[in-house]
Amino acid sequence: MVAIPVKWNKPPPGYYKLNTDGASLGNPGRAGGGGLIRDNLGNWVKGFSRSIGRATSMVAEFWALRDGLILANQLDIQHLEIELDAKVVVDLINSSKSSNTTYSSLLVDCRWLLNRLPHATVKHVFREANHCADAQAKNGCNLDVDFCVFDVPPSFITALICSDVISAMASTATESLSKLDINADFASPAPNLQHNLHLLSPQQIELAKMLLETGQTHLFEHWAEPGVEDDEKKAFFDQVARLDSSYPGGLASYIKTARELLADSKVGKNPFDGFTPSVPKGEVLTYGDDNFINFEDMGVKEARKAAFVLVAGGLGERLGYNGIKVALPAETTTGTLFLQNYIESILALQDASCRLAQDDCQTKIPLVIMTSDDTHARTIELLESNSYFGMEPTQVKLLKQEKVACLDDNDARLAVDLRNKYRIQTKPHGHGDVHALLFSSGILKVWHDAGLRWVLFFQDTNGLLFKAIPGALGVSATRQYHVNSLAVPRKAKEAIGGITKLTHADGRTMVINVEYNQLDPLLRATGNPDGDVNCETGYSPFPGNINQLILELSPYIDELTKTGGAIKEFVNPKYKDASKTSFKSSTRLECMMQDYPKTLPPSARVGFTVMDAWLAYAPVKNNPEDAAKVPKGNPYHSATSGEIAIYRSNSLILRKVGVQVADPVVQVFNGQEVEVWPRITWKPKWGLTFAEIKRKVCGSSTISQRSTMVIKGRNVFLEDLSLDGALLIDAVDDAEVKVQGSVQNKGWTLENIDYKDASVPEELRIRGFKINKIEQLEKNYPESGNFTLKP
Repeated sequence: MVAIPVKWNKPPPGYYKLNTDGASLGNPGRAGGGGLIRDNLGNWVKGFSRSIGRATSMVAEFWALRDGLILANQLDIQHLEIELDAKVVVDLINSSKSSNTTYSSLLVDCRWLLNRLPHATVKHVFREANHCADAQAKNGCNLDVDFCVFDVPPSFITALICSDVISAMASTATESLSKLDINADFASPAPNLQHNLHLLSPQQIELAKMLLETGQTHLFEHWAEPGVEDDEKKAFFDQVARLDSSYPGGLASYIKTARELLADSKVGKNPFDGFTPSVPKGEVLTYGDDNFINFEDMGVKEARKAAFVLVAGGLGERLGYNGIKVALPAETTTGTLFLQNYIESILALQDASCRLAQDDCQTKIPLVIMTSDDTHARTIELLESNSYFGMEPTQVKLLKQEKVACLDDNDARLAVDLRNKYRIQTKPHGHGDVHALLFSSGILKVWHDAGLRWVLFFQDTNGLLFKAIPGALGVSATRQYHVNSLAVPRKAKEAIGGITKLTHADGRTMVINVEYNQLDPLLRATGNPDGDVNCETGYSPFPGNINQLILELSPYIDELTKTGGAIKEFVNPKYKDASKTSFKSSTRLECMMQDYPKTLPPSARVGFTVMDAWLAYAPVKNNPEDAAKVPKGNPYHSATSGEIAIYRSNSLILRKVGVQVADPVVQVFNGQEVEVWPRITWKPKWGLTFAEIKRKVCGSSTISQRSTMVIKGRNVFLEDLSLDGALLIDAVDDAEVKVQGSVQNKGWTLENIDYKDASVPEELRIRGFKINKIEQLEKNYPESGNFTLKP
């Protein structure tokens, strides 16, 4: 008996192939359909996914086939092979029998559409030959729109497409070379490759040719003879294919760009040569004044037309934590995780924005999370184990970032993995990849078609960020910014990039982040002998960039259509010596999300919004040892300072609305001297904006420094409260609770712990303290109604 492999096969020359599939989670259950059209070389033509709602798998199969046939007719395809793995559907389509079932109308539609195609056949294939369509169908089950057409392969299907093409084109070396009209002599500079050509498909031979043409002969120096480690050789080209397909312009473009940037680096070329810096136009907000309130109000109204993108949530190893960073508690009074805080903030914005809308608002604000190989599965597990923190699963999309090849020298020779001679070393490309991922996935078009206007990008461990979002979004809408960078005041020469307008001698202009160690010398070299100095405000006129962007969607799509999502890159090799001829270790090209404006035309409206750091910026990015080495007076940017900053921010906000909050006391945790304020926290739905918080606080309330207050509930009002201890209030949204009178108890205290004490959980060790819950007043209001808490 001979085993025949089941695989996707190319259609004949001149033909196209449509593969479709349906899926039902439960049968009947949440259903989706999808498919794709490819040409006779396996090239992507169009793809689609549909959300069907509750249906059986049979109904889903017919929906998918109908959508595919409509698409083929719209493309005016004359010759088409159609494949699906539902044999019952194939038999019904090819027969003339009528049906009185729930799918009878779909069957009639499919036959009618099929008859409009001059040369079309429908046949059954096994599931293994239909896995790309299966992926599209499963995507449809989770789609947050009814129907989506993909002009380019979405990220979740790229590897499957590559696998189909490779398996379909596999043949003998002689046949492959003949089809490509090339001579095996092309591989003569790499004899070990030449000996193994018969193992390669035509696509792999083209990749091999590209590698040799770009000076990568060394990759094949240690290849074994045919018959030895052949699977590893094929896996090598699978990796090359992924590296080639995931980079805009392909691997050859990556190598070409790398050579140019490495040459500039070797001679010390300044990327800002010819540019003169100046202070760009932007908006500086003062928390709580009328201007701020108006911007916040506008931002909340615009929120229902926004989408959020969480960029590059990485591992917490640099912090002394082995999990993913978004799984860390932002603060330990309630244990709210960073990702939980972000999602609850988006849901609070969604709810508030819909309440302001005049129509019957059903908006579900979408959230995209960019992941990596290291974080993808753990992010899914975190979301699923916590029921998406109250967000509907269809609102959340994960886009996985691929890595790029490492470079061994100034000639951009790709680095061989030291552990496997058939692998190329790879490293992350940087969070600038988010733009290419959003573009190639087709999700931006889905958002645009749904009427969205804004895309907000944020990073993974800033527990204060969403306090700044309503006001900053209001600035974007009011000033009609295409790009709005969130910023904080920065002291001259402070170690944070400055947002700067650069004007070139040839007339080009751009508003971008300039790193602090580049800004001062750039100013000195262009007619400012004092460099970066503080102005009359006590701060540098160049605001500090915190890597949070708000982009207007339509111009963003237009720009990415031109660039394919490519972002200006840089390279930062670590040279062995002053000759700059060799590296200490391999390097790679990198790109940053905030460099998107570098490619924009001068007509683009690029601005910034500055808010106080106490309100908007408390990143967690240093481990305890590194944080303890930070000079006194400079920000620690640790888990310790990040949590304390949340309490400080909430305390200052309550002071702004009239609460008498006691001054902080200085304490030292993990070698870091911090000001400890009352431990005040609230859910975003209680206090999303200044005006909302002010409305919920009246009379004369006081909170002592040793106090803890936790508010979980939308309609909790503080009226003449005197708090000296711990108070916890949890109320359903329809419960209105007035908190009055005096609350006094032993409260909760902060207890020092040693970050080296392995008996303590990592998420506490990296803070240097834990909360000792001695005594508290805790009240729960699980039912709707009006209540008064007056001890």
